[in-house]
Amino acid sequence: MTQPQGYVLTQDLPVIPAKRYFTIGEVSQLCGVRSYVLRYWEQEFDQLRPMKRRGNRRYYQHHEVVLVRKIRQLLYEQGYTIQGARQQLDAKHVAAGVVDETESFQLEDNATELDAHDDNSFAFEDGVHVETSDELEPIVIVLEEAKVSPAPSSIRFPA
Repeated sequence: MTQPQGYVLTQDLPVIPAKRYFTIGEVSQLCGVRSYVLRYWEQEFDQLRPMKRRGNRRYYQHHEVVLVRKIRQLLYEQGYTIQGARQQLDAKHVAAGVVDETESFQLEDNATELDAHDDNSFAFEDGVHVETSDELEPIVIVLEEAKVSPAPSSIRFPA
């Protein structure tokens, strides 16, 4: 694909500063696209939803600036149509969902493993075995006594 004159590659774009919100003008400069193109992409891509404040002023968050750059790369550098770019982004979200499901299964397995330790003891990787009820009992007693006994009368609080 031939590059238009004056075109900037995605890797040549400026670094995204560490800010919470970006105006549409800032995103336009950071991503190398015009403001009206960003407004159009908001209509075409469901994932791109900047926050709107007074007077319909748009404020983009960091992840949305990254998304704009990805859309730009898909459309301008890889030659996708808007429909194709939409499908590519949806495919990435589905793949991310599969990873999330895998992680949730792993968390469930870990929870089942923890439920097997009903004897109130844990073995750490370095071989240390801790009996939680025996070692924590003196601490619990001290805390309960502190909760019951009032503060010493010699302490005065400012009025």
